[in-house]
Amino acid sequence: MTPSSTPGSGTPWGRIDLHAHSTESDGTESPRELVLQAHAAGIDTVAITDHDTTSGWEEAAATARELGMGLVPGVEFSAQQQWASVHVLGYLLDPAAPAFLAERERIRVERVERARRMVERIGADHPLTWQDVQDHAAPGATIGRPHIADALVTLGIVPDRSAAFDGILHWRGGYYQPHRAPAPSQAVRIIRAAGGVPVIAHPAARGQATMDERVIAELVDAGLLGLEVEHRDNPPEARAWLREQARIHGLITTGSSDWHGRGKPNAFGEHTTSAEALDAIVEAATGAEPTRPR
Repeated sequence: MTPSSTPGSGTPWGRIDLHAHSTESDGTESPRELVLQAHAAGIDTVAITDHDTTSGWEEAAATARELGMGLVPGVEFSAQQQWASVHVLGYLLDPAAPAFLAERERIRVERVERARRMVERIGADHPLTWQDVQDHAAPGATIGRPHIADALVTLGIVPDRSAAFDGILHWRGGYYQPHRAPAPSQAVRIIRAAGGVPVIAHPAARGQATMDERVIAELVDAGLLGLEVEHRDNPPEARAWLREQARIHGLITTGSSDWHGRGKPNAFGEHTTSAEALDAIVEAATGAEPTRPR
């Protein structure tokens, strides 16, 4: 039986949200504040899944222990399938695994270079500088388009992040810059090699339109273990298809908010994961241990 994303009751994990971002990547709150806000929203177990970095794990876990919450350390890998960006969540991997460290650093450097190229192009038409963008990123954070969006908001060029992504930062906006990223199958293999559990994030989202039956089957062959089904960016009609794919391939299904703090409207607990699904993730992982709630 495929573990589902239907919330369980009376389980040791409580209410589970397995996708959230801090200032270590493109969220607006620190890892500590991420956990505090999850707790305030009634979440018992939360995952920190910053883009291409694990730097927030320790702070988030320490805060979870203070509150008696569960904490699942994870990462969201940037990948590329044909023209589409694909995000692969990796839970409970070993952050010191050599292949993971090498790819993480390569992606980080590429993201910064890409952001610089975009800022240079935008700056030719708008009063935006690289320093403006750096001012919106925490020290050591992986800089990306959300930080450019926040700078554009602060400068009054756009009203909010959504407007930035719908206009200046859209791939049709004239300033977009492509970036090199591993194929999703490579990201899956890197996560598995690091003892982690790979789950495709929001696989039916608009930006992941290449995620069809053939691609999912190829990813399963590479070691894919799950699909994030319950997510606001997966249209309702697509979720039934994703559940069927999970049934066919014996995949874990998860649900989560993809919380970014003030950066997006996503709210903690708007979608959750079942205790059975999280148990399956923990059982399959060999790279790291979760902090269990008490």
